[in-house]
Amino acid sequence: MKSIRPKNPSAWSLRDGTEGCERETELECGSKDKFMKVENLKLPESGGAVVDMEMSLEECPLERIRSQDFLLNSELVSSKKEHYSGDRSNDDLELPLFDFTSIAAATENFSDENKLGQGGFGCVYKGFVEGQKIVVKRLSKNSGQGTKEFKNEVKLIAKLQHRNLVRLLGCCVDADEKMLIYEYMENKSLDSFLFDKAKRYLLDWQKRFNNICGIARGLLDLHQDSRFRIIHRDLKASNILLDGELDPKISDFGMARLFGQDQTEANTKKVVGTYGYMCPEYAMDGLF
Repeated sequence: MKSIRPKNPSAWSLRDGTEGCERETELECGSKDKFMKVENLKLPESGGAVVDMEMSLEECPLERIRSQDFLLNSELVSSKKEHYSGDRSNDDLELPLFDFTSIAAATENFSDENKLGQGGFGCVYKGFVEGQKIVVKRLSKNSGQGTKEFKNEVKLIAKLQHRNLVRLLGCCVDADEKMLIYEYMENKSLDSFLFDKAKRYLLDWQKRFNNICGIARGLLDLHQDSRFRIIHRDLKASNILLDGELDPKISDFGMARLFGQDQTEANTKKVVGTYGYMCPEYAMDGLF
């Protein structure tokens, strides 16, 4: 925010904001200091501020600042509950929200030079934010994988922590723009090696065996060891990302489904995923 800086800039650059922020200059209550409209923020849940949703902009005078009684006003601070399509159940997501301007700058306005790939969901770009390499998944505005899948992926991945599951760094919602920001994986996806005559030889049998074991460990965490039982439903080579050591991480949870802890199977009315990668009973009868 304008006139505000992090107390610990080095920690902040690593997306650790636990030490909080401070003013660059002290308040000078009078004609110099005024309210600034700030959008896309969640209202504080406890401590430090009182929220008066009934007070108008005109009724919130500067004297409130003088008395150190900081009242947030519904016009001054837009809580943007529609960050996740108006679903208030998303308010508990502890995930950084990036603004569109910073993501556009990080990807050089989504230039072709930074494009890593494209699919039915939209495009994937690489970029830099505060010296950190990131991957931006920009959902197509006309994609069938829209708001529901976006919310699904954010809610699921934000709760996952495993070395063989791709790490979600944050997301961006701005008007009809929806983007997911992931950790950068140097070697893209597994299919870019398997189906490339020149690169497939870099995957010797030991690397392939390590990939199989890593994917299996990630699935075991999803299916059994995690606090949430998750079925991916679109597991394929293009959704397995490889780091600098060619170790695998499962990605793209847009089609995933959350199971009950004691649930081992389900019938679904709508079969989702990619034909050719589905088990027959699911492709034909929706049973998984």
